[in-house]
Parts: sequence; structure tokens; C-alpha cells
Amino acid sequence: MAAIKEELTKSLVTHENDLWEINKEIHSHPELGYEEIHAHNTICNLLEKLGYTVTRHAYGLETAFEVEVGTGGGLIVYNAEYDALPEIGHACGHNLIAASSLAAFLATAEAVREHNIEGRVRLLGTPAEEGGGGKIELLKAGAYQGVDACLMGHPGPRHQGDGVVFARCMARAGTTVTFHGVNAHAANAPWLGRNALDAAVAAYTSISMLRQQVAPNQRIHAIIAKGGDKANVIPHLTQIELYMRAETDTELQDTRGRVIACCEGAAKGAGCTVDFEWLENYKDLRCSDLIADRFYDHCQDQNLNYIRSIPQVSGASTDQGNVSYALPSLHPGFSIDVDNPTIGPHHPLFEKSAGTRSAFDASLKYAKVMAATGLDILLDKELRGKLWAEHKEKFGY
Repeated sequence: MAAIKEELTKSLVTHENDLWEINKEIHSHPELGYEEIHAHNTICNLLEKLGYTVTRHAYGLETAFEVEVGTGGGLIVYNAEYDALPEIGHACGHNLIAASSLAAFLATAEAVREHNIEGRVRLLGTPAEEGGGGKIELLKAGAYQGVDACLMGHPGPRHQGDGVVFARCMARAGTTVTFHGVNAHAANAPWLGRNALDAAVAAYTSISMLRQQVAPNQRIHAIIAKGGDKANVIPHLTQIELYMRAETDTELQDTRGRVIACCEGAAKGAGCTVDFEWLENYKDLRCSDLIADRFYDHCQDQNLNYIRSIPQVSGASTDQGNVSYALPSLHPGFSIDVDNPTIGPHHPLFEKSAGTRSAFDASLKYAKVMAATGLDILLDKELRGKLWAEHKEKFGY
């Protein structure tokens, strides 16, 4: 194992400059979900330059990719994210996720080759985490079939230590609510119209009042995405985009029904109709304790100060939660330095910090631990069996 650990370090040093360039390219060219053409091509180009056979546009998704090394044995997957947010770019640090997962894959793949380790390691490019549910589409397409474990991590501000091994995220339901009314001249004959904006405003107000009556561990947030076309025309179509979150997918269902009732009641009061276009639910993140134990041991071995777990649930959500329901997985948080440590992702200051060299260096330290954990899973057939037994006990399948 000592020789393998040396191989991991050697690999990260060898590829450090290429990984830094990948990180900078993705950070400086932010792309929205399912539009990550530059990120997709930049990563695939490097992998092909290094001699890997890459499947571009994998599983029917234009900006997904897949690359795999090894034969027989177990199969582990590292997920790479690289989509950004509107206006504030990589304020969630997905450039660092891409860099760390790519680094872990290269280190693991080279160790597998150098030491003739039986087993397979795969890097999967997973688009559209920020609301688009790319991993859910990949799950449906069979991208995780036969996989023994899936690993990835997410950056966060440095509150204490180098990161958190076992982080929890909320389940999330999202929808676009469309209200249909009737146009009329707003001054000449407003009584002939049915005001879809009135319906949207009433629904938004009802949802705002509902927030007082949901459990403290739940969240509802919304915007009026379309409010009409011209001020002198009664709006015939308006839209609200909203998300609901709860600690578990089960707890979410009751709140979902109450939000629907707010929207339907508002539509009826305004004489309008309403319909809902639902996004795929993001399930809560429920990772493997056994993988977390191995990861934590490697943190200790590499003198990294990771917290084993924290009691509170993050208000964030991720489609990696759906992966965690489907197979054994781990999704730690690794710390980066932010000018104001109270500021987390989805803030301009976090976007700035995600592009720094110190944040990249933190992602490489995380990648080394992730690679060592992945190799543990490949090397230990008994552990792989225990992972699936744990998963079956936790989820019932």
C-alpha cells in the first residue's frame, strides 16, 4: 500500500500543471447546465492527449463524457461537475469539482496500471447539477449500472479544518407554475380580462405566508419569472419558478401538496387556470458510513484535519443525492479560503475564491484522499460486499 500511495502522489505532481490549466479554463468560461461545451471539450482533449479513450456526448447527453481504465474486479466512479450559475459563474466551485475528480481518476488509473490491480475506475462527466438533474438522466440511461461505489466532493468555506467527511444535503422539489388568464386592454376594458399576474402575486403571497407554518428544517423559495408583456395589457400568462426543500424526500411530499394548493387557490380566485411543470426531485444525500470511515482514515494518514460529521443538514441540494439512493457513495465537503468565511456558495465572493490557486491546491489534497479511498474499494472485495449490505439495510434494496 505504501508503494501505491507513492504512486498517487507522483501522479498528482506529474499532472499538476495540466490540472491547474483545466481548473482555470473552466472557471474563466462559465457555462450553464447542458451547455458546458467548452468544459466538456477541454477535459476530453486532455484525457485523449494523455492516451485515454474517451466517450464524448455519453449516454445521449451532449455535454456528458465517460472514460474507463482497468479490467475485472470492482468498479468505482468519480463524478465530475462543471456547470455554472447565471450571472455569478462558478460561485458553486464546480471548476474545483471537475479538477479534483479528474485528478483522482488519473491518480487511481495510473496506480491500477502500474501495480496491475484488478478492477476498473471510471470518470463520468455529469452536466447540469444546478437544477438540470444531469445525474438523474445518467441514472436513467444506465451510467451507474454495475458500479460498486461513486465518489465526488464539493468545496465550501473554511469554517474549521480541511473539510467534512459526512455532509448531508436536503431533498428538493422544483417546478415552474404557469397561470393562464385572458388579455384585455388594461384601461379601456379591464373587466374583460382575467389577470394572470394577480394569480401569480396571490400565489407568491400565499407561499410567503406558508413559510411560517412549515417545519424549521424546510425551505420554500420562489421568483416571478414572467409577469406579463406590457403594462397596458392585462397579462394572460405569468410564471413562478419555485423550489421546496426538506431533510428527506418523504417529508417533502406534504409541503409540496400545500404549495400546490396555494397556487390552485390563487388561480381560482383570479379566474385563471394553472399548470405545473415539475423538475426531477433531488433526493436527500445519504452516503455510506463505511466509505466515510475509509476516507476519514486516509485524512488522518495524510495529516488533513477533516471533521467526521456535523449534526446539521446543509440547506443545499444536489442530484448526487439520487446517486446515493441508487448505490454506495460518498460526497464530502472540502474547505477553501474565502475572504469572508461566513459566505458560502452562490455568492460573488465565493466565485472569486473558487478561481484562486489556494482553492485549487485544496482540491488536489482532497483528490489524493479520494483516490486512496477509491483504491481501497478496488483492492478489497470483502469491503465491496459490505458496502452493498449496508446500502440494502439503509434503503431496503
